[in-house]
Amino acid sequence: MSNIVVRTISGAVFIAIIIGSILLPSAYLNSCLGVFSILGLFEYTRLFQDKNVKVNNVFLLIAGSLIYLLLLPHTTLLAEIRFAVIFLIFIITWIAELWRKQENPFRSITYSTFGLIYCVVPFSVMNFINAIPTAGFEYSLLYFFLIVWSNDTFAYLTGRFFGRTKLFERISPKKTWEGTFGGLIFSGICVIVIHLFADIDLLFWLIASQLIAIGAILGDLFESLIKRSLNVKDSGNIIPGHGGILDRFDAAMFAAPVFLIWLIIYFTLL
Repeated sequence: MSNIVVRTISGAVFIAIIIGSILLPSAYLNSCLGVFSILGLFEYTRLFQDKNVKVNNVFLLIAGSLIYLLLLPHTTLLAEIRFAVIFLIFIITWIAELWRKQENPFRSITYSTFGLIYCVVPFSVMNFINAIPTAGFEYSLLYFFLIVWSNDTFAYLTGRFFGRTKLFERISPKKTWEGTFGGLIFSGICVIVIHLFADIDLLFWLIASQLIAIGAILGDLFESLIKRSLNVKDSGNIIPGHGGILDRFDAAMFAAPVFLIWLIIYFTLL
């Protein structure tokens, strides 16, 4: 089976899982994103295993799972208690280095702390986006992913056919300014198409589409920066033809917090 066929099939299955979990009761999405988050964290630990950084993998995965559960939108614990426990988990992660006898414990602490934030918080943010109860915003996370995928797809296509000016050649040699603007334009077009079939606030979503696209581009570049600094091509190989979880979610992981901030600003100004 050719790589294109494998890539198409695995991509279709991946998209079906995401959309299906959004349309089903929230427990399915919480579980799905939780699995992706921990798999992403596992990939993260493996990226550094040969780079003279010894991260406590098991401890980090347990800590990540607990933080994810504490950040679920419908958790009955008070927000103050949840954040206090999360902070305690970070402190325990740091203190644990006292017994590990690492040559450079501060480096291990830095990589562990960043890994928990990078691989867990964005997926938790997606759960909060999905939990918005306001009329007209029930499918915000679905629209969010459609915009991210539109930006990714058309940035690639525009860059491939019309790309001339490099965006960040040092980090990602194939990305161009033409592709970037193509992604931004088609993100807006995606919203217009959604508006034809759904009752949405067009102005809100047009602005959101540009913010999401910019966040997605930065997320993609950031993961490219990590991989290039570690001299690896993909974060993993769990998705045939696409790489790892972090490779597939890199754009959404940066775009989600940006979109949540825009939602908060919008509802605050209403």
